[in-house]
Parts: sequence; structure tokens; C-alpha cells
Amino acid sequence: MVFIADYGAGNLHSVQKAFEYLGVKTVVSADASRLSEYSKVLVPGVGAFGHAIGSFNRSGFSDAIREHIDKGRHVLGICLGMQLLLTESEEMGAHRGLDVVAGKVRLFRDTDEKVPQIGWNSVEYCRDSELFRGIPDKSFFYFVHSYYCDPVHSADVVATTFFGGKNFCSAIEKNGIFAVQFHPEKSSEAGLQVLKNFAKC
Repeated sequence: MVFIADYGAGNLHSVQKAFEYLGVKTVVSADASRLSEYSKVLVPGVGAFGHAIGSFNRSGFSDAIREHIDKGRHVLGICLGMQLLLTESEEMGAHRGLDVVAGKVRLFRDTDEKVPQIGWNSVEYCRDSELFRGIPDKSFFYFVHSYYCDPVHSADVVATTFFGGKNFCSAIEKNGIFAVQFHPEKSSEAGLQVLKNFAKC
């Protein structure tokens, strides 16, 4: 059973449908107090960092997620949900994140490529990861984002993707914390396998 946090940041129902297709049971809830009943939590997200972290804090999910991680349980952040896990973001001003992964969310700058990145791009592994079991290296996933995660510690990065003149962090794995910048629910078989791996890990 996977708990999907509903904090008003969109795309949670498409993720829920993907899990249902895989035969994985889920519960979608805006009640942060229920999170403690589950071993796996998914943090979806589409939208702006500042608004999202404000909603996350007001709803009680920030403290609940930190406690969940402290207990050694698993969390998966998707897109904006990944970015919320970092220390801070520069999106439309300075905003403090959950700080469970040291790092900053930065805007793609000094690039001739069109921002946001919208579409398919390859993901190259830095090391073995539970999240990518059974998925060939350099598989393609679907991205929609203008900002990217820049973790402090390279050991937290499990995959990178090239865009905007740089290899940016496209996946994180750290002590039960999993996160991907792409949308697995929109990434065909490879994306479904990511969700399946999270449900099983």
C-alpha cells in the first residue's frame, strides 16, 4: 500500500492510476496524520516551489515526512515532489525546502535550449539503484521542468540527464529517500517499472 500525499500540487490521480494498473493499492489523502500508518509515501507535484512548500507546511506534511524518514521508511518524490526534498529553491525568490537532502533547486541558465524542458530525455546511471532495477541504462523518461536539483553530496545522486548544457541530477537515492525529476507515470514501460520497484523495495 502506497500513501499518496494530497497537498494540492496536482498529478496525483495519474500516479494513482499507474499504481492501480500495476496492481499496487494506494490511498490518496490530505490528512497528514494518516501518513504514519504506511511504510511508503509518494510526494507528487506540478507547479511552483513556493506555493507547494507553503501548502506542505500548512497541511502538516513537512513534519510528517521528516518523521517518516527518521523511522527508516520510504518516500518517493516526483518532479516538484523531488525538489521539495532539498534544502532550498531559487524559484521565484528564496524558499526553504524540507532539507532531507542537502542541496539547492536551480533554474536552467545560460542555455540555447528552450526552457522548460518538455519531452523525452535519457537517464544515465551513476551507480546501482533499487529504483532502476530491470531498466536499461540510458532509458528515456518524460520531463517537464524549468528547475533542476543540485545536491551537495554526489553520493545522493543515482542518475543524471543532459539538458541546458549540463548533466543535472535526475534521480536521488539516500537512506530510503527516492526521488526522480521525470514523470514515471507518463514514461511508458520504463516509468511503470520505476513505480513497481518503489512499491517492492
